[in-house]
Amino acid sequence: MIDFRDRVAVVTGAGSGIGAATAHLLSAAGADVVVVDIDACAAERTADDLPGRAIAVTADVSREEDVDRYLEAAVEAFGAVHLHHLNAGIAGPADPLPDLDVADFDRVLAVNLRGPFLGLRAAFRQYRRQDTGGAVVITASIASLRGSHDLLPYQISKHGLLGAVRGGAMYGGPIGVRVNAVAPGLVPTGLASDDLLQRGRTVPQRRTGTPDEVANAVAYLLSDAASYVNGEVLAVDGGAASVSSVRASGGAGAWDPAVVDAYQGRGPTFAG
Repeated sequence: MIDFRDRVAVVTGAGSGIGAATAHLLSAAGADVVVVDIDACAAERTADDLPGRAIAVTADVSREEDVDRYLEAAVEAFGAVHLHHLNAGIAGPADPLPDLDVADFDRVLAVNLRGPFLGLRAAFRQYRRQDTGGAVVITASIASLRGSHDLLPYQISKHGLLGAVRGGAMYGGPIGVRVNAVAPGLVPTGLASDDLLQRGRTVPQRRTGTPDEVANAVAYLLSDAASYVNGEVLAVDGGAASVSSVRASGGAGAWDPAVVDAYQGRGPTFAG
């Protein structure tokens, strides 16, 4: 029932996964779509597969000039931009905290935090030029809402996105721009590993999610159906963020300690 006719949408990280699923959904609902990805071939494939008008732009979202360029391409092709899904991100290293490399940390924050900041700023600049409102959705993560010690640079970057969402919402609200986020849980974007599928069985819905399920949430937040939703983070995680790890009914004891110990590299003597 969502209608995006006469709307132009930019989707970053749209060469695959959640970004590609969002691009397809928005296009099917009538939007003109600007497919942005650092992988030129992937961006072209997504754009070519869309049912509506689309262009592909190769860009590194951590570079200011690339962000400006994808918006310029969008306006040149379609005249304006109304919707933004700032989705591009990388996982980064899973090394233990003492072994993390600063260069790896900086790269994760450049893509996952600086990139959405640049995209958000560019969106507001374009809205000002157009003298219009609009909607922005940032892809956060369950890692924005809960803690773990693996993928620490990723987790730090995703926590930081919540500040961007709330600050953007406060600034944008009075001028008709809404800024929200989705927080996906376990959502395989390729061939799922046995480990990922096993962890998926510990969430309340007992499975992993799909890119299409996240895209549905993004489309809702971008649509007029969410016209009074601003500054919110919508978890799309099968209920994982609601789990209480200290109650048996909430998941405590549902994991094999030996598996967890091996995953953490502690060996069978680790007593947690």
